Amino acid sequence: MTALAPARPPAPQGRAPGPLLLGVRHHGPGSARGVLAALEAARPEAVLIEGPAEADALVALAADPAMRPPVALLAHAVDDPGRAAFWPFAAFSPEWAAIRWALGRGVPVRFADLPAALTLAAGPARDDGEEHAPGADTAAARIDPLAELARVAGHEDPEQWWEDVVELRGDTDPLAPFEALAEAMTVLRERYGHGGHPRDLVREAHMRLRLRDARKEFGDAVAVVCGAWHVPALARRTTVTADRALLKGLPRTKTELTWVPWTHRRLARRSGYGAGIESPGWYGHLFSAPDRPVERWMTEVAGLLRESDHPVSSADVIEAVRLADALAALRGRPRPGLAETTDAVRAVLCGGSDVPLDLVRDRLVVGDVLGEVPATAPAVPLQRDLDRLQRRLRLRPGAEERALDLDLRGETDAARSRLLHRLRLLGVDWGTPTGGRAGTGTFREPWRLRWEPELHVRVVEAGVWGTTVESAATARAEARALGAGSLGEITALAERCLLAGLTGALPAVLGALADRAALDTDAAHLADALPALARALRYGDVRGTDTAALAAVAAGLAERICVGLPPACAGLGADAAAQMRDRVDAVHAAITLLPDPDLHPTPDPSTPDPSTPAADSPLVARWAGVLRRLVRGERVPGTIRGRAARTLLDEGWLSEEETGRAMGLALSPGTPPADAAAWIDGFAGGPGGGLLLVHDERLLALLDGWLTGVPAEAFTDVLPLLRRTFGGYEAGVRRTLGELVARGPDAAAPGSAALVPGFAADPDEERADGVLPLLHLVLGPEAAP
Repeated sequence: MTALAPARPPAPQGRAPGPLLLGVRHHGPGSARGVLAALEAARPEAVLIEGPAEADALVALAADPAMRPPVALLAHAVDDPGRAAFWPFAAFSPEWAAIRWALGRGVPVRFADLPAALTLAAGPARDDGEEHAPGADTAAARIDPLAELARVAGHEDPEQWWEDVVELRGDTDPLAPFEALAEAMTVLRERYGHGGHPRDLVREAHMRLRLRDARKEFGDAVAVVCGAWHVPALARRTTVTADRALLKGLPRTKTELTWVPWTHRRLARRSGYGAGIESPGWYGHLFSAPDRPVERWMTEVAGLLRESDHPVSSADVIEAVRLADALAALRGRPRPGLAETTDAVRAVLCGGSDVPLDLVRDRLVVGDVLGEVPATAPAVPLQRDLDRLQRRLRLRPGAEERALDLDLRGETDAARSRLLHRLRLLGVDWGTPTGGRAGTGTFREPWRLRWEPELHVRVVEAGVWGTTVESAATARAEARALGAGSLGEITALAERCLLAGLTGALPAVLGALADRAALDTDAAHLADALPALARALRYGDVRGTDTAALAAVAAGLAERICVGLPPACAGLGADAAAQMRDRVDAVHAAITLLPDPDLHPTPDPSTPDPSTPAADSPLVARWAGVLRRLVRGERVPGTIRGRAARTLLDEGWLSEEETGRAMGLALSPGTPPADAAAWIDGFAGGPGGGLLLVHDERLLALLDGWLTGVPAEAFTDVLPLLRRTFGGYEAGVRRTLGELVARGPDAAAPGSAALVPGFAADPDEERADGVLPLLHLVLGPEAAP
């Protein structure tokens, strides 16, 4: 059995035998510069990197010119793609610097950490590739080595301490920092053992085995770049048998590895990355600008602020540099760090304000840098198809959030919309709709796009549904239709299929929709399901999608709602009545959007009112009859009766005289005050309710008369509901109503000549027609004058 000799960092010339153990801090620019200097001095014949052992086959891709950090190794379980782990590398990561150094000189590079097959089989993985081992100590028992060293040194901030002793130093001896860190970590390991990370013992056993293999092949001219915490364990004398015993019997799973783009924002600790850093943009700057870093940083900050129309002069930049240097001297720091530069930026360049400073923190201190990987990197077929579509549609992923406004009348934008909707069906939320279609629908569709590294895992997971985005989304939609738990879920799925242009999935979705609709007798469920179908039928033609198959289903659904809604509204409590009122609004909007199915040519015989548009649309006529039944329903809650009356009045299906009569009955002395207040909330609440009272003084007089007659003991009970109703009006509407009421009941009586300034007694149709040319210009040829 062979054993490792104690690690002694060698001198540049005539060094003692033994591997070169370079303990680093992950993503530390000072460590990266130190690693490069040490490798140049030692010139090893092989380099071992802390990372999954299977990644040896992928390391050559790091030399590809198309590979631009930040990037990450992604490992996922073949049978469960959602079980995945990342090993990120930035340009200033010591491991990445060592990989590029070795590949540039033809030196073999190998990964020495525990294989991903063992890591993923052990338990849920974190972003740094470390898993939570069963039986591991709690987070409270784990120690942070840097925090412990900073505490011993008398520093409260580990980040600032690390900057002082490593990042901001310029040592002439390239190996001195590694000697000091190795000694410090040895003391910590002697005191804390595994430090609350029992899985580290298994990882370190595997790293020692890989180091032994490398020494057999290359001798002692081997350099190991790993976390400083592991250096004492790699230098410790152990036997091969003991190390293999720690690895024996560990569960394994079949895995696949590839390179994926990463982001600076994802490296930041605030994003949840356990081994991350608070300021990746700042660290990247320190690594790329070792000479005059403060001056260059202030110049970048000034450029960013000027782009945002914040005035910054050259004199401000000079003064900010001087202030940062002065603060560093006062605080006893070797050079200005992030704290000093931030204080100087706030005081000089931002005028003491944190508002522009937040922009600097977001865009520069953290940053939105997104890495790139070459096309030759391994990928699942679905990822290949997505890459092809992104190139064809000129829809490049980006780490920064950006707005995308699509015009669905254009072929390219329509294809982009279909791609984004298909990805959302697959759980790849690259884009999020920001409105437009949820209301009235339009040919413009706004999105917010941001590509996060985790989406690569979602793409791998979605790969089980198909090899292309379209086929995978189709299969996923069909499976969701079969497993849908409610009618509303299926109708929402049908709408999403139309938005995504998945005509292949529509037969299965519509079949499930028809079956569920036929069996569901709950009017509330039917009412929840109709709006999505109406939107799809009304606006699907903007995309050129054939929606004829949905028309019959939607028409049948609407007919069943017309039959079942009045009984479903009877005897409801206050909360249920408010929900049903919202459903009445949604159903009304949906029915007015539905195309005439030419079904049921005879309107509801219970509504022979001439104002009902029976000749125009039998379905609309039937719905108008339902609203009339709700207005007259004795057991229907007041909020629903009031909203039905308001809807009939807005559509012109109920005359002003009938509306006044309905309000008079609802506010009669025999009506309980709470029910009357609910009727008012349904009738006058919501958009336009205040303007209705402003322009119809007869209704306002009825309301005022009822309100003044409410008994004192009942007024307290109805006040919250009335306050909610009138509190929702715009300030101008409330002011006008107050002026009308202040004139007294005589001025507001029916037939009074008192009018709001600017309004006539009757509408002036000729003046109203004057707005049509403007609407034609704004809305285009769809709105002919």
